[in-house]
Amino acid sequence: MTTALPHRPITGIFWMLVTGVCFICVTALVKYMGPRLPAAEAAFLRYAIGLLFLLPVLGTLRSAHLNRRQWSLFGLRGLLHALGVILWFYAMTRIPIAEVTAMNYLAPIYVTIGAALFLGEKLATRRIFAVCMGLAGAAIILRPGFRDVSTGHLAMLVAAVVFGGSYLLAKVLADEVKPAIVVVMLSVFVTIGLAPFALPVWIMPSFRELLLLAAVAFFATAGHYTMTLAFAAAPLTVTQPVTFLQLLWATLLGAVFFAEPVDIWVVLGGAVILGSVTFITWREAVLKRQITPATHATKV
Repeated sequence: MTTALPHRPITGIFWMLVTGVCFICVTALVKYMGPRLPAAEAAFLRYAIGLLFLLPVLGTLRSAHLNRRQWSLFGLRGLLHALGVILWFYAMTRIPIAEVTAMNYLAPIYVTIGAALFLGEKLATRRIFAVCMGLAGAAIILRPGFRDVSTGHLAMLVAAVVFGGSYLLAKVLADEVKPAIVVVMLSVFVTIGLAPFALPVWIMPSFRELLLLAAVAFFATAGHYTMTLAFAAAPLTVTQPVTFLQLLWATLLGAVFFAEPVDIWVVLGGAVILGSVTFITWREAVLKRQITPATHATKV
């Protein structure tokens, strides 16, 4: 009989703070790199370089013994995630960092909807209300009719949907194979999935751009690792609210380093979305099941 590991909320909060710093570094580096490289090529290089950081665990694939259905699901997940990454890279170079960060919070909302549609999850009245609040938060950010909704905003709306689909497939596969396999297969299939989009628009990257993308791959990998440490130390109900700090950091980063105006409506909308995600997470904890991911779990 195994005993549950004790919760260490302070440790969990610390590692989630570190995770937020890592992902803010990712967004800052992509923003700093600019739009010279096509989004598909930049995303491909990020994942191809990222595979180097996963070399120590690639050997686990030999013992996976995956069946045809699992290979198909991994392939579908890789395609979905590849599309989401392209859209994320596109949006990052065209709209403010704070808006990308706030709209990325929508992915867990879409996961909740997808779980009800495809995994048979029941949506109680309180969860339906929380989902509606999350969508209202997106409306606060976009304010259609009161501001221009650019292609960057539309890209992030679609990116959140496909990231949500990717996470739902991960939930299915995580019940059948080891977590390390799920992580490695995502990186492999996203790299493969991005190649056909990257090659037709390929331009020679500079040494500076390669260094920046290597740093992006490092911080993204480190962020996912520290996120697992946070989850191991404390439940999502403790670590999830900490992710709101990332929106504040993104707003400050955009204002100080990229001269992006501070939009209080974006901060408010992001807070509404994250509040709804946190409520859904709390309800799932009460009901002893976890479907909704942490907001970082659907990132690049």
